[in-house]
Amino acid sequence: MNFGQVLTAMVTPFNHNEEVDFNATRTLVNYLIANGSDGLVIAGTTGESPTLTQEEKVELFKFVVEVVDGRVPVIAGTGSNNTRASISLTRQAEAAGVDGIMLVTPYYNKPSQEGLFQHFSAIAHSTALPVMLYNIPGRSVVNMSVETIVSLSKIDNIVAVKEASGDLDAMAQIISKTSDFTLYSGDDGLTLPVLAIGGAGIVSVSSHIIGNEMQEMINSFKNGDVHGAAATHRTLLPIMKALFAAPSPAPVKSALNMRGVNVGGVRLPMVPLNEEEKRALQIALQPSNAEAILLNK
Repeated sequence: MNFGQVLTAMVTPFNHNEEVDFNATRTLVNYLIANGSDGLVIAGTTGESPTLTQEEKVELFKFVVEVVDGRVPVIAGTGSNNTRASISLTRQAEAAGVDGIMLVTPYYNKPSQEGLFQHFSAIAHSTALPVMLYNIPGRSVVNMSVETIVSLSKIDNIVAVKEASGDLDAMAQIISKTSDFTLYSGDDGLTLPVLAIGGAGIVSVSSHIIGNEMQEMINSFKNGDVHGAAATHRTLLPIMKALFAAPSPAPVKSALNMRGVNVGGVRLPMVPLNEEEKRALQIALQPSNAEAILLNK
């Protein structure tokens, strides 16, 4: 399945009581589709999945599928460090009508490579949906090896990986050793380098704010304008860094609120930006400090 080249790991809007705000979710979904998102990842880390209940996740899946109405792929974050729980949530996501699932490497319990293989294999075999693996050792502690990813790619419905290890050598090996398998960058700042080694695109946080500009960068590269793509990358990089200057998703939620796309705050243990952090973010988002935004707005 072709998920697209810019997938947004969508934040979960909350109201003033820190409950899921479905009206704001509708607005956000439509905003993202209109501003460069080829697909949406729901209830991932950026969506504050650790603090969402299973019931909230399922309601989000159903609601987003309804709002999207087939316009872009909807990918549900159903991975966890509990294989049985992930299978249960995956089956509910499939019943909700999502187009695919994303499975993060199990965190905290630190499985072996064989344990990782068995975990992802068991979940993949429990569903007919296409599966995107998600390797993020900085959060999960465990790093999925090239060999494990290549072995998993041979399972029919495991079709992609979101690679957030930052290891371009490993990513190049994955691309070389797999067929009919797609690699996405999991780091906004590595989007262009990952394209250069054969990656397909990005599962992005920054695309909430600069989705059209990221599309422009990718299209420039794919159309042979390498210098133009590089110039856009250099212009966008300070914005990407600003959106991760504090633990995510607090900065991107603040940026959306500043833009008039109201998504509320974050749930503990995440905390909102302080006043100094907000000022720094506002400066980074000013058109004078972001030529690409100035040219495209």
